Amino acid sequence: MTDQQFDIVIVGGGPVGMALALALREYEFSILLLEARELPETVDDPRPLALSYGSRLILQHLDIWENLAQPTSITTIHISNRGYFGHTVLTPDDVGIPALGYVVNYHNLYHTMGQSVRDYGIVYQVNALVTTLRTDRQRAQVTYQQNGIEKRIQARLLVLADGGKLAEQIDGIHYHVHDYRHTAIVANVKTESFRSGTAFERFTLNGPLALLPSGDQYALVWTMPTVKAEKVLKLDDRLFLLYLHEQFGDRLRDFMHVGKRTSFPLILKHASTIVGHRSVMIGNAAQTLHPVAGQGFNLGLRDAWELANEISRAPLGTSNEPGSGKMLSAYQKRRQCDKHIGRMFTDSLIKLFTTDSSLLQICNGIGLTALDCLPPARRLIARQMIFGTKNG
Repeated sequence: MTDQQFDIVIVGGGPVGMALALALREYEFSILLLEARELPETVDDPRPLALSYGSRLILQHLDIWENLAQPTSITTIHISNRGYFGHTVLTPDDVGIPALGYVVNYHNLYHTMGQSVRDYGIVYQVNALVTTLRTDRQRAQVTYQQNGIEKRIQARLLVLADGGKLAEQIDGIHYHVHDYRHTAIVANVKTESFRSGTAFERFTLNGPLALLPSGDQYALVWTMPTVKAEKVLKLDDRLFLLYLHEQFGDRLRDFMHVGKRTSFPLILKHASTIVGHRSVMIGNAAQTLHPVAGQGFNLGLRDAWELANEISRAPLGTSNEPGSGKMLSAYQKRRQCDKHIGRMFTDSLIKLFTTDSSLLQICNGIGLTALDCLPPARRLIARQMIFGTKNG
C-alpha cells in the first residue's frame, strides 16, 4: 500500500474541524479532512448552539456567518438562583458590542460550513472511519476504512477534532474525566410571554436551567441528576411543562408547548496535554465542558482559529513547520490559559450553585447582587464568556 502524503490531516469533520480547514484555505498547505459520518446534508441534530460574539467574528472571517439562516441575537442575559435573592443582568453595553451572542441550530451551522468546505475545494472525505494512528518525530500516519476499503495516509501534522476517542492511541496522551452524573435535557419550548433577545440562566440545586431565545420560542437546556432526568423525560408534555414552570418561575408566565426532547450525559473531560509528536487536539478532542454558560463550542472554535494562526506562521521545510515540536509548543502555550480558565469557570459555577448549603447559596445571592451593581466586574465576566482569555 502506497501512503498518500498531506501536509495536514484533520480527523473530525464537524464544525471545529471544518473551521480549521476553512481558516487555512488561503495558504498553500495540502489538507485532508476526514469525517466518519455521512455528508453534512444528512446530519439532523436539533441541539441549540449559543455562539458568543467572539465566535461570530471568527465565522465572519471564514465567510460562514452571512450564510447562516437567521441567527437569533442575545442582547440580555438574566442570571438568577432559584429560592434565593439576588440576580445579575448582562447587556452588550457592558462590553461595548452589538450583541452578547447568538443562538443557531447545530445542523444549520454544520450544513452551512459543509457547503463552504466543498465550494472551496477542500479535500473532505466522509464515511471515513479512522482505525489506527501512529506518530513519531518525523510524521503522522492515519489508517481508515472507507466504503469497505482500507486506506492509509501520512502527514506532517495530525489534528484531532473528533470526540476524543482516538487520541489515546498517541503516546503520552490520556484524559482526566469527571462524571457529573447529570444529564442535560434539550427541547424547544413556547411560553405565554416572550422577551425578545433575552436569555435566562436559572441556577437550581439540581443544576442550571437555560432558556435561549430561538426565533419566537426558547431553546431549553435543562440539567439535573441523571436519575431525576430519566423520570422527567418520561413525563407527558403537560406534566413536563408544569414541572419546568415550577423550577423556572413566573418571569415568562406559563409554559405552553414543548417540542421533541433529547438528552445527553454531562462530563468534564480534558486531555493531559493537547500536543504529541506531530499531533494536536482541538475542540472536543481536547476538552468537553459542562454546558453552563455555553462555553464548550466557543472554546473549541477558538482552538481552531488560534491553531490556524500558528500554522500560518510555520513555513514548510523549516524547523517551525506544521507539526514540528517548536510549532506545537508555541500553540500549546498560546492556548493554555484560555483552556484552563474555561474549565475552571464552568466547573466552579456548577460546584457553587449545586451545593446544598443555605449559607453558600446566600453568599451566591450576595455575589450576584454585587455583580449587578459593579459594571467593571460585569465587564470582566462578560468578556470572559464572549472572548475567552488571551495568552501571548
